[in-house]
Amino acid sequence: MGAPWLERVTDSPAWPNDEVRVMEAVESARSAMGRLGRARDPMGRVAAAVSMRAARASAALSGAPLVLDPGASSVTDPVLAGAVRVAAALGGAVGTWRRAPRQVLARLHTLAAADLAASDELGRPRLDAERPDLRSGRLAALSELVVRSPWPAPVVVAIVHGELLTMAPFGSADGVVGRAAARLTMISRGLDHAEMALPEVAHLRSTAQYRSGLDGYAGGGAAGVDSWVVQECLALSRGAAEGSALAAAYR
Repeated sequence: MGAPWLERVTDSPAWPNDEVRVMEAVESARSAMGRLGRARDPMGRVAAAVSMRAARASAALSGAPLVLDPGASSVTDPVLAGAVRVAAALGGAVGTWRRAPRQVLARLHTLAAADLAASDELGRPRLDAERPDLRSGRLAALSELVVRSPWPAPVVVAIVHGELLTMAPFGSADGVVGRAAARLTMISRGLDHAEMALPEVAHLRSTAQYRSGLDGYAGGGAAGVDSWVVQECLALSRGAAEGSALAAAYR
């Protein structure tokens, strides 16, 4: 069913059961991202490199080959091609994401799944024959959270990421869309205003744990949600370190 917090986002959202553990993870992520935000990137070269690395890692998490074909003149894998298109569009979507996230999700899916789904399916959440209101209701609640949630930025990033990956609203390219939405949340909430963190790479380095964390989140229990938020915070901290190392390489 997804996060119990999300179901009450318009009422009185509950804090996790293990508040100390979650808040320690949140503060650690904030601190790591804050240090990364002081890195200098006057020409935007690091941010551009980060964008492409994030796209490759996200595509790899969805099954695309991580190693590129050196003889190819263009990106031929449809998942990776979609991730690259999405990465190129994120910069122009930050403002819209803050006020109209469902509009952005439709656009991201159109870009991510252009080579994977029929044209009449692009940007349109699929229907569930048994629960026709399930995805529309969860998407509405998620949009509400993005627009006005009072929760700390790392928590919102985690819930956006977990909801979209486990809900799979489109039925194609949901992983790429969900990780891009998490990145947009990270940027729009000021957590990564320099756009230099690489949590996608951190998740890729521990793929089995990533998948088990999502499974725990999908169970809908508070413990699974707590664990996912902590896991996402750890990926943010490690992603900040990845971005810092990349920034150092460009000096």
